[in-house]
Amino acid sequence: MTKIINSPSKYIQGNGELLRLADYYSMVGESGAYILVDKFVYDNFKHNIEKSFQDNNINYQLQIFGGECTKEEINSNIELLKQNQCDAIIGIGGGKTLDTAKAVSYYANVATLIVPTIASTDAPCSALSVVYTANGEFDEYLFLKSNPNMVIVDTSVVVNAPVRLLVAGIGDALATYYEAKACETSNAKSIAGGNTTKAAMAIAKLCLEILLEDGYKAKLAVENQVCTKAVENIIEANTYLSGVGFESGGLAAAHAIHNGLTILEECHHMYHGEKVAFGTIVQLVLENRELAEIEHIIEFCQSLGLPTNLEDLGLKDVSKERLYEVAKVSTVPDETIHNMPFEVTADDVYAAILTADKLGTLL
Repeated sequence: MTKIINSPSKYIQGNGELLRLADYYSMVGESGAYILVDKFVYDNFKHNIEKSFQDNNINYQLQIFGGECTKEEINSNIELLKQNQCDAIIGIGGGKTLDTAKAVSYYANVATLIVPTIASTDAPCSALSVVYTANGEFDEYLFLKSNPNMVIVDTSVVVNAPVRLLVAGIGDALATYYEAKACETSNAKSIAGGNTTKAAMAIAKLCLEILLEDGYKAKLAVENQVCTKAVENIIEANTYLSGVGFESGGLAAAHAIHNGLTILEECHHMYHGEKVAFGTIVQLVLENRELAEIEHIIEFCQSLGLPTNLEDLGLKDVSKERLYEVAKVSTVPDETIHNMPFEVTADDVYAAILTADKLGTLL
């Protein structure tokens, strides 16, 4: 049995890190940095990014992300990177911007620096990109050769992002322990390509403990755009602990159910982590965990404003036939739901979705 744990080469978290980007680039590149940023970052932090490189007299090319991590967007940025003769890519923004940067790095064979400006997903640290169609539906997982060279988090930027994004990150991270535990029990292989290590399980468990202890406190602090120790802990949990924990622990039902939900246009306005939070509740129902435990997680989600039922997801009026299609997509042969330690069918998922919805409505 081969056990594998993956991690970025360096994880950096602190105040004002955007102003030090050129210093970090100099550790991995020489000819120039290709900097892929989302529109929000361009509008609000362009000066800080450019100042870092201009002060150090380092060449750079700043490019605005197109908005969706598609094969077309990836290929377009590869061409621009090559045209500008850059030897590293720096992705700055949300999860889809970062996934695109990692995919570009993979195909162009250049170093990657990942700079999340929100703590809304565990995408930054992983050797994985989630590719979508132009319509926003899940397309495929792109498994990369290595994790990013660096992950750099500027906490002063994260705390000024909308609180809903931090909360969505908590929703995404909430699945980490439960999915890793399912993979450990079933001896399923993780995203890293091996069986779950004790280190990965310890990281996943610590992630859950921090979320439950500091999640609500961090939400209150970010609502006031201040950084407390609870916020620092949640940023680390959402970004690093969940990132390493899911990749080296494994994915199971919660993320598969998220992928199923992406076929419903009615919930395209929901963030990844918000759908994963509901997927986690569905997984707990599938596992038939004790009612007290399920209720505890539902009440935690409700305290943060995470969805706990179909109405919260915008799916109140969706027919049972379409919900069954979600269950079918969640259980296609290659989905991670088959890492559960028991057989899971579309009928099982459909029943668990309706049961989770009822539990999340009644509490």
